[in-house]
Amino acid sequence: MRTKVTLVLLFLNVALFFFIFKFEGSWRTERASLEARRRVLGAEAADIRTLSVTSTAPGGSFALSRRGANWFLTTPLDWPANVHAVNRILGELKLLEHDASFEVAALKNNGQSLADYGLDKPRLTLAFNSGDATGDVSSRTTTILIGDTTPDGNRLYLLSADGERVHVVPRAVAESLTLPIDQLRNDGILSIPVYEARGLRLVRTSTASTGTAAVVLHRDGAREVAHWSFDTPIVARASKNATELTLNSLFSLRAKTFLTDNPPGALPSAAPTLRVTVEGNNRRETLLLGEPVPPASLKPETPNSKPGAAAAPASTEYYAQLEGRTALFTVVIEETLQATLLNAQKELRETLLLEFEPRSVTAITINAPNQPPLILQRDLAANSADTAPWQVVRRSENSPAPQTRPADRAAVQRLLEQLALLTVQKFSSDAPTAAELENWGFNRPEREITLSLAGPRPAGTPLSPASKPGENPAAANSQITLKVGLATQRDNLAYAQLVGPVPSVYAVSPDILRETPTAFRAWRDRLVRELPGPVRISALKLTDLANNTVLAEVAFDASGNLPAETPNAKPLTELAAALRVLRAKSFVQDNFTETMFIRGEERAWRFRLDTTIVLPAGAANAQTTTSTLLFTERSGGAQQIAGSRESDLVFEIEQPLVDALWAITYGPRDPSAVTK
Repeated sequence: MRTKVTLVLLFLNVALFFFIFKFEGSWRTERASLEARRRVLGAEAADIRTLSVTSTAPGGSFALSRRGANWFLTTPLDWPANVHAVNRILGELKLLEHDASFEVAALKNNGQSLADYGLDKPRLTLAFNSGDATGDVSSRTTTILIGDTTPDGNRLYLLSADGERVHVVPRAVAESLTLPIDQLRNDGILSIPVYEARGLRLVRTSTASTGTAAVVLHRDGAREVAHWSFDTPIVARASKNATELTLNSLFSLRAKTFLTDNPPGALPSAAPTLRVTVEGNNRRETLLLGEPVPPASLKPETPNSKPGAAAAPASTEYYAQLEGRTALFTVVIEETLQATLLNAQKELRETLLLEFEPRSVTAITINAPNQPPLILQRDLAANSADTAPWQVVRRSENSPAPQTRPADRAAVQRLLEQLALLTVQKFSSDAPTAAELENWGFNRPEREITLSLAGPRPAGTPLSPASKPGENPAAANSQITLKVGLATQRDNLAYAQLVGPVPSVYAVSPDILRETPTAFRAWRDRLVRELPGPVRISALKLTDLANNTVLAEVAFDASGNLPAETPNAKPLTELAAALRVLRAKSFVQDNFTETMFIRGEERAWRFRLDTTIVLPAGAANAQTTTSTLLFTERSGGAQQIAGSRESDLVFEIEQPLVDALWAITYGPRDPSAVTK
């Protein structure tokens, strides 16, 4: 039984396969033939290279040509075509199908002719050439005539290229061929986008006496890390942001109107007032600006305009052409872009004076007149460049060995930020004379700041001469040296110059002089002392040296607590906490002295604070040491000076320590502390 069922199923499968092979193939061929018969155009519409439309409507004729991958209008003007409009035309022609068709020879039998369908004098004549198998444009031209619309108005009559058949086709094909020229052309002027631009050239033609002024910029590197530089009229860094914003504004320019009749006397191509050239990848485009378009009659103000509405940016309309093309058009350029193009040497100049990566700085050398050089350097032997601590180095005439101390990292980072953001207030001179350099103080500059960099020098940054052997202990691959001359009181400016082949002088903020002191104490680490966790303070003794009176003497237990009922327990506890991490608000002197110059006179130290510190070394062998700090009287609301003989320091203490000492020394006499 199962064998019979299997044989029946096998027979049915064989019959089904035979049916599919025999009849399905013919059905597909018939459908493909039917579809091909409905298509008006065949393979000739697959690769159209040139196309022209002749219309009986005024201004309706045009011609298109494909150049490489781009389409251009060639008639009535030579201009890039709107890619969307061209793709619409090509798509309509490739997919053009008729709803019905009949032979021309059959018209005579019905007493009709092509004139009855508007094909004797067609409204539109379409002619195109296609590429052959090798890619060359075929010399054979395909011509199609488009006549009247059908009585229902939804279709129109089309005469085939061989003239033997009339097709009834949708009117969409005629609508795509009757677009106005404004929609067929691309309204953009320059086609090189910002990311492709590699150069910008601006040539301004002035009067016969002033001659021609040219500004040339080029880009180095990929766009993400690009550097723009001036080649002419000076060699200098250009602002990446300003240059790319200008290029973007040029790319955004649009042609307002095209002039075919009554052009002005002098064409921009013959006498341009400004040539704007953008260079891209193996191509370049040049916009030629002519004279401004004469202003039309003034329009009266709109009565419905809202008061206080923002006014449109000031702009000027110019006659213009593209180099190599005859089309004459007008373009509207806003005032800001005009100012940039006409004053590019100033407007596109980089205003950040120094270009460096703060992380790459390994050393900073600061020189001032009549003072030894001060060096801030990274301790690269201790850590990597990113986490290496900073050291301050000072050479003294009395000691041949340099003094090295930990530097205040926050102060160094602030200096690096100030240098990285140092902005040019005014470009004083790109070719200063010797007299100008002397007047600006460069014969004996107020500061000479040298940055030693680990790594290659940033593009466009002048390289200073190599430092002398032994002048800077930090090894570096390159250096940037900045000289700062005199500061002017009237203009509140200081003059600066980079050491290198470019002698330009810049006016900068005089704050850079205040930010670069050469005093050793200005860069020392503010941390005077920090007690590790196991180390504890066991006792405090505060003495008034004016009369040798002990103001406070207390002992702390192992937990750091004071006995109950201890006078001034809270300020004493705060004093002990401030002494564990002792920081200087600022250093007053480089060395300790027995007297201090305060309020116009030399004064002795007023208070002595003895701190007993317990160093853990086992339960029965704990070691103790005494640290002594001397204090002046409080001068002002937040200033009090401390000194340490053992550390050879004189410094201003921070506010928590000031408040704790005040509560102990003057608290009983403070009116605000009196309770009712």
